[in-house]
Amino acid sequence: MRRTFPALAALIISTAVVPAAVPMSASAAPAFNYGEALQKSLFFYEAQQSGKLPSTNRVTWRGDSALNDGKDAGLDLTGGWYDAGDHVKFGLPMAFSTTMLAWGAVDYRDAYASSGQLTYLLNSLRFVNDYFVKAHPSPNVLYGQVGSGNADHAWWGAAEVLPMSRPSYKIDSSCGGADLAGETAAAMAASSIVFRPTDPSYADKLLTHAKQLYTFADTVRGKYSDCITDAANFYKSWSGYNDELVWGAIWLYRATQDSSYLAKAESYYANLGTEPQSTTRSYKWTIAWDDKSYGCYALLAKLTGKQQYADDANRWLDWWTVGVNGQKVNYSPGGQAVLDSWGSLRYAANTAFVALDYSDWLTDTTRKARYHDFAVRQINYALGDNPRKSSYEIGFGTNPPRNPHHRTAHGTWTNNLNGEPEQSRHILYGALVGGPKSADDAYTDSRADYTMNEVATDYNAGFTSALVRLYKEYGGTPLANFPVAETPDGPEIYLQAALNATGQNFTEIKTLVYNHSAWPARALTDGSFRYYFTLDGDTTPGQITLTANYNQCKPPTGPTQFSGKVYYVTIDCSGQVIAPQGQSESRREVQFRIASSGSWDPSNDWSYTGVSTTPSTPATVQNMTLYSGSTKIWGNAPGTEPSPSPSPSVSPSASPSPSPSASPSASPSPSPSPSVSPSPSPSPSPSPSPVTGKACTATYKVTNSWQGGFQADVTVGNSGTSAVSGWTVAWSFPNGQTVSQLWSGTVSQSGSNVTVKNLSWNGSLSAGATTSFGFTGTGSGTVPSSVTCTPA
Repeated sequence: MRRTFPALAALIISTAVVPAAVPMSASAAPAFNYGEALQKSLFFYEAQQSGKLPSTNRVTWRGDSALNDGKDAGLDLTGGWYDAGDHVKFGLPMAFSTTMLAWGAVDYRDAYASSGQLTYLLNSLRFVNDYFVKAHPSPNVLYGQVGSGNADHAWWGAAEVLPMSRPSYKIDSSCGGADLAGETAAAMAASSIVFRPTDPSYADKLLTHAKQLYTFADTVRGKYSDCITDAANFYKSWSGYNDELVWGAIWLYRATQDSSYLAKAESYYANLGTEPQSTTRSYKWTIAWDDKSYGCYALLAKLTGKQQYADDANRWLDWWTVGVNGQKVNYSPGGQAVLDSWGSLRYAANTAFVALDYSDWLTDTTRKARYHDFAVRQINYALGDNPRKSSYEIGFGTNPPRNPHHRTAHGTWTNNLNGEPEQSRHILYGALVGGPKSADDAYTDSRADYTMNEVATDYNAGFTSALVRLYKEYGGTPLANFPVAETPDGPEIYLQAALNATGQNFTEIKTLVYNHSAWPARALTDGSFRYYFTLDGDTTPGQITLTANYNQCKPPTGPTQFSGKVYYVTIDCSGQVIAPQGQSESRREVQFRIASSGSWDPSNDWSYTGVSTTPSTPATVQNMTLYSGSTKIWGNAPGTEPSPSPSPSVSPSASPSPSPSASPSASPSPSPSPSVSPSPSPSPSPSPSPVTGKACTATYKVTNSWQGGFQADVTVGNSGTSAVSGWTVAWSFPNGQTVSQLWSGTVSQSGSNVTVKNLSWNGSLSAGATTSFGFTGTGSGTVPSSVTCTPA
């Protein structure tokens, strides 16, 4: 991309600021299809979109989500990107990801255009920048986070059915964050350069916000994580804000050619971090969401031609390649440069992109080749040139990961990262996983191992920009038919039924409404179902009595005539939020009885066909119909053809909240399905240390109550550093309650004192893992004042 500079600067550095021609490889054939890898890496950002999805979104299993973001602040803060495999919108890594993506387009726009991917890049940059505009409602206010980290990470499900509230967090003139504001200024300034050729008015809009944000950063100093304290447990600003003040000024200079920004960048450069007990600029780390110093070295060297910046950039990249003073980054036997255990490929990819960009400018042929070849090696390692001969970009190459630490891609309805299904239902195309956690080339495709299998917007940012640079040099061919729409793996919202009891004049049916939706995940809030039967002999509708032994919906109504002697019973579940948010949240159970004072023969009833005769094992039934409002979404009415698709289309619900169930009878018999559930893990960031040794916690929650009874769930978690082989939970009921029925544990009660011990299958818990048990009880659902857990 052509750039102009002030006259004096141009005279001094005219040969330095324009990147040299990309070197031609000795081999014309690329090691990998960089065009396809680029295409898919960009696609990942569409999978991370929050809010109302644009018409340009190509991910068939995503829907609108988090549509109430910002309402607590009286603003519309919908949009932006979910950070990783979670659903918090963390402003600092989001802005850094945007800057890195834009940087690739600023310097290699021609490669984006020739690859056919420029439109998709512009779509993604517009989507995220539109969010930054919303998040910056006035010059000295910037919303830097939506969603509470701990609450978000405690739940494992799809973005479309988030059950928790999502608070908004900001920095302002009373409590600033120069790092967050400076990085967001950099993102919007860099993006303005990308939009300038095709949409200058939008570029101007972004640049206005960028200038205001940089002034805010420059005048209200401080670390954002000291003000948005929720972020401190996930994306704490360890490096402070000096790097973002330099970084933001650099990008504003590139966007405006205003020399005052370059002067600020050079002035603040002196404040960048150094190696311990040294005046030497830091070089034993790399550019990432926290510290942009290393990108500043390279960019200022290119922009000014000054040796001090080139020296700092060279030292840093030498440490990543040949070493400095006998020390360098760790290398695996297979050639991966491993800086840190968490997201090791992310650090290698970020360094690779800057090494490529910087090497294109260098005239020192030795270093030019050194840094270029290092970068190619690291990206190729991620694409499959490694001892495992396996790709680390999902959906690309040979044996790529299939089970990233990503809630929506998993597609589970269990609120359990190890819950059904075992293999993720969706392919998260293009996402770069964390990779090996040590310099040993070892990797396991396990969703529970977030160190190896986390994915994040910042993981893909430098990676994507490196890929477009390699495409420019080596070529490649994006896939013509990408993406191929996914098809559901089976029924999503459907009915199962079993014969609960039968007699000479009655039939009692246990029916379960299941919502296992994932294309996209969606809540059913206005559901109802019908059971069709035939009046036998001279029996009249008035001789039919409808009752429910256990009912999580509304009482059965009818009978209603369908045709001739065929009638139906209706069970209305409207008002219930049936959503893939957990085992109990994803289903509702109704045990209804049809009794006749006249003749009764269920064998000729339409809906009796396919009903399981074993109460404990309901079967999926086709001859009962399920509705969303007035629209049939499952099953066949009498005399109709089978439904064309088991994939009903229910309008997604933005942020459903579980509704209380209808009061069951005094002796309910629900069908609990508890399972051991390792707790979802946080996004890439430090987390509090667990208790040393063996320790456990128990969290008691009343999930339902009715007159004279209640249901509760207790989650048991290993809060220590050592595995436990068993656990005992104890509490005292405050008001004379008693346990009626308990599952997934062994209970004993003496007076008000209750003790529950594990069963054989759920006693062993590794550090951080959880399991649960549940029970029904008599009396009120008051939560005990103290619930203890003792590990074995």
